[in-house]
Amino acid sequence: MTKFIFVTGGVLSSLGKGITSASIATILKQSGQKVSMLKIDPYLNVDPGTMSPLEHGEVFVTADGAETDLDLGNYERFIDTTLSAKNNFTTGQIYQTVIRREREGGYLGKTIQVIPHVVDEIKDRIYEAGKDYEFLIVELGGTVGDIEGLPFMEAIRQMRHELQKTNTMNIHVTLVPYIAAAGELKTKPTQHSVQELRRIGITPHMIVCRSEKPLPKELKKKLAMSCDIDNNAVIEAGDAQSIYQVPMNFLKEGILTPICEHFNINLKPNMEKWETLVKHIILPQDEITIAFVGKYLDLKESYKSLTEALIHAGAHLNTKVKINWCDSERIEDVGAYEIINNSDAILVAGGFGHRGVEGKLKAIEYARINKIPYLGICLGMQLAVIEFARNVLGLEDANSIEFDPETKNPLIYLIDEFLDQSGNKQVRTHSSPMGGTMRLGEYPFNPKKGTKLQKAYGNDETYYERHRHRYEANPAYKEALEKAGMIISGESDGLIEAVEIADHPWFVGVQFHPEFTSHLETPNPIILEFVKQTIK
Repeated sequence: MTKFIFVTGGVLSSLGKGITSASIATILKQSGQKVSMLKIDPYLNVDPGTMSPLEHGEVFVTADGAETDLDLGNYERFIDTTLSAKNNFTTGQIYQTVIRREREGGYLGKTIQVIPHVVDEIKDRIYEAGKDYEFLIVELGGTVGDIEGLPFMEAIRQMRHELQKTNTMNIHVTLVPYIAAAGELKTKPTQHSVQELRRIGITPHMIVCRSEKPLPKELKKKLAMSCDIDNNAVIEAGDAQSIYQVPMNFLKEGILTPICEHFNINLKPNMEKWETLVKHIILPQDEITIAFVGKYLDLKESYKSLTEALIHAGAHLNTKVKINWCDSERIEDVGAYEIINNSDAILVAGGFGHRGVEGKLKAIEYARINKIPYLGICLGMQLAVIEFARNVLGLEDANSIEFDPETKNPLIYLIDEFLDQSGNKQVRTHSSPMGGTMRLGEYPFNPKKGTKLQKAYGNDETYYERHRHRYEANPAYKEALEKAGMIISGESDGLIEAVEIADHPWFVGVQFHPEFTSHLETPNPIILEFVKQTIK
């Protein structure tokens, strides 16, 4: 039977429930267990796909095309696996399903209520996500006491009764603040948070205490006594130099002992490779600086997967990848040289909308002319094509119809029809709703022999990467681009997936998002190659 570990949070949000959950999952996986993870989001949005990155951070795309919470990205990066739509659900999805079933007569005319109907739907989804795994780590978003989180708490409470007691474990992440004026760590917020949890009907088996100061033994004992848990189940979680250090910090804290005792199992994790990679992150031999050109720089979380992918590549090459954050709108004002300056390479990330585009084009021109290593991702590839068309082919009005629907040279356009993940034909026009008409999820592509793309990926015929975009590079210009020295180095069913510049040391643009498939133990090939070339 699947064993369930439920991770809840108290006092305030952003304490690190996601990293705590992923770290526990990593320890279990490195101990030989078959592990999966689930994130439950209590907000009413059906998914985060239409939320601003400034509102919610990055939208993480799974292989099967689901737009999910960025915590799923952390899960995949930590446990080196591929998750799917069933590993993240929201209140919006739950109510949508229940209401649809009611409209179709699925409840046989009964009165529909939160208990049992909504709670049963939540439990069904949790059980489904845990099927065929030895452990499922379930992270509940928000904090204890949030009104929107109560149906999920009830589902967790009921599952404890439905399963053997040794098959469910509750871990509560909470804050132990340091009050500088008093010179003391305070336990009261944790005590109140646990009281609220118990009032709902859930008793935690372990408390993970986030604190900026080490917790003295006496304070841990006090917490164990007041929260009614074993002394060894109070785990300190201080700030770490890297998030990938957290599993090792937990092991030093003895987190495995209460887990093994609770589930009556014996586990011995092998963290040797993990430890080496973390050492390379914290004490690297080399250092490079990459100019990261984007427009959502107020919240770095909107590029979470990409910044982590650079860390993964650096760890495998024993190199620190420093990021020079370059606001594309500032480049428009003062020019690329002023902002990019002494960076060793340039990366232009994805994005939507017209704002900051001209600054990105200036950065791409700067990389092309000065022979600086360049990687363009999604919009970064599309803009590389536009820049090349304008400045090499001489098509001054070259543009994307996303920015100029009337352009006479639509280098980037909207294909009317394409096959989605399920093989169904999708029709999209310029005025179609954004969410329903994107190419989402994993699609195959074929690297052209002898290209930089093939060198990065290897000699296989077909590879798979994830997409999140509406617009495509226009194949009508393929011949003109190739004649002028831009190689179409990757294609997928007639669509342009990657471009390179022939007379440049390393200039590559890819339509897909390689960062979504990068994990600490297995970095993404094209990002790894980009960092390698930058070190060169």
